[in-house]
Amino acid sequence: MNPVEIIEKYYNPSSEAYKILMSHSLDVTDMALRIAKRRSDLNLNLQFIEEAAMLHDIGICMTNAPDLQCNGKYPYICHGYLGSDMLKAEGYPEHALVCERHTGTGLSLTYIIAQNLPVPHREMLPVSLEEQVICFADKFYSKTHLGEERNVKQARSKLEKYGEETLARFDKWAKMFL
Repeated sequence: MNPVEIIEKYYNPSSEAYKILMSHSLDVTDMALRIAKRRSDLNLNLQFIEEAAMLHDIGICMTNAPDLQCNGKYPYICHGYLGSDMLKAEGYPEHALVCERHTGTGLSLTYIIAQNLPVPHREMLPVSLEEQVICFADKFYSKTHLGEERNVKQARSKLEKYGEETLARFDKWAKMFL
């Protein structure tokens, strides 16, 4: 599988949205691979991490996110499950799960319902260690401040507004992966 070929089915390589997606995805991929190599004792699938990290945000093109040059019809919170649908259609159901489960530190069904989020009512929490590594690495990079890596304190502070459940998952991953 070539993640860039898949991305280029949905994004014009000369577009600003493509440049934003690629820059962010390369940063997240780099960090996820660094974590995976440092934690070789976890026997993580490096090829899967590389592919899935590159594709985790593919669904942003279907959202209304003007700052990212995306003019879709869905709210940005939907990009995870939309990207999941895209990758399932491409024949990559395991990679699709990373898309669906990476938003925040994942979205529990309880949280989805309590917040009345416009996403399918199902558990969307990272399960596999590979999913968790990618989700964790994603918290250190923004798509609006490309190339800037947050430190742990900054990444954690961006999650505070989402509650204790979210922070507890992040803290667990920080202990496990750093």
